[in-house]
Amino acid sequence: MASIFDIAGSAMNAQMLRLNTTASNMANVDTVSSTESGAYRARQTVFATVMQDAASGPVSVPEIVESQSPVPKRYEPGHPMADADGYVYGSNVNAVEEMANMISASRSYESNAEVFNTTKSLMLRTLQLGQ
Repeated sequence: MASIFDIAGSAMNAQMLRLNTTASNMANVDTVSSTESGAYRARQTVFATVMQDAASGPVSVPEIVESQSPVPKRYEPGHPMADADGYVYGSNVNAVEEMANMISASRSYESNAEVFNTTKSLMLRTLQLGQ
C-alpha cells in the first residue's frame, strides 16, 4: 500500500512543478527584450516514470525544456527596450495553451490527491474491521 502513496505523492510533486512552470510562463507572456536571444522563451516540464529507482519516486521531472518556436519581433521605435533598428522581441508564450496546460495540471493534481485520500480512507476502514 505504501507504493500507492509513493506514486500519488510523486505525481502530485510533478504536477506542482508543472503548475509552477506554467505560472512562470504566464507571468512572462508580455515581457519584451532588446535582443532575440534575451527574449523569454516558454518552458515545459518533461515527465518520466521510474519503475526501478524508488529514491526519486515513481514519477519524476528529469528536465524542463525551452520552446524552440520563434520569438515575435515587433517594430516599436519609441519603446525604451527597442534595438538600434527600432524592434523589440516578445516572449513566445501562447497564453491560451498555457491556460489549458494549467487546467490540465490542476485537474491531474486533484486526481492524485483523491487517490491519496481514498487509499488512506480504505486503509483506515480495513484497520477498523479487526475491532
